[in-house]
Amino acid sequence: MQDIGVIDSAEVATAALAPIRTRLLAELSEPGSATTLAARLGIPRQKLNYHLRQLEKHGLVDLVEERRRGNVHERILRASSSSYVVSPEVMGRVQPVVGADRDQASPRWLLALSSRMVREVGELIVGARRTGKRVGTFGLDGEVRFATPADRAAFADELTDAVTRLVSKYHDDSSDGGRRHRIIVGMHAVPPDSAVPPESAHTPESEEKDDV
Repeated sequence: MQDIGVIDSAEVATAALAPIRTRLLAELSEPGSATTLAARLGIPRQKLNYHLRQLEKHGLVDLVEERRRGNVHERILRASSSSYVVSPEVMGRVQPVVGADRDQASPRWLLALSSRMVREVGELIVGARRTGKRVGTFGLDGEVRFATPADRAAFADELTDAVTRLVSKYHDDSSDGGRRHRIIVGMHAVPPDSAVPPESAHTPESEEKDDV
């Protein structure tokens, strides 16, 4: 099972996003069959078989084994990934695009940057699997509470200056073995219903792996 599956076509997205199929993908984090799922979910086995065939057709579930129990031929399936992300590429020309209007205070600009990041990292993941390599990434997550909008604006200015200094320090156009990396820094208010576990509040998190 892969850690994350990238859905980068409208056909696969359509196959995956029906509510019953997303539930099946969640249930199949552990191997199961139409028979076991029918008993667990209270849905007829014949109906589940149809949806499982569609998921299998699009590579969203894998066959683990086949076995016979009396007159019943049982196919054991498992989700191909523990989680999935739909690439904005699925939306084609209507996906948010990073354009010339670089309004750093615009929600559209932040979503366009985030959309591009999901698309590009998804492409890296798919490419790395073909070559058997890993993707070199870094993520930083934290939370800060501002007393006033003026403090938020001042923080944004200081953060911009700090990132600009770091880029100037490490950017190297002369290295033959160098590789371009994308840097995205964003900030947004936390939605009221987004609970943050106490142990993770105010704590930056990061992940770094071998580069492709």
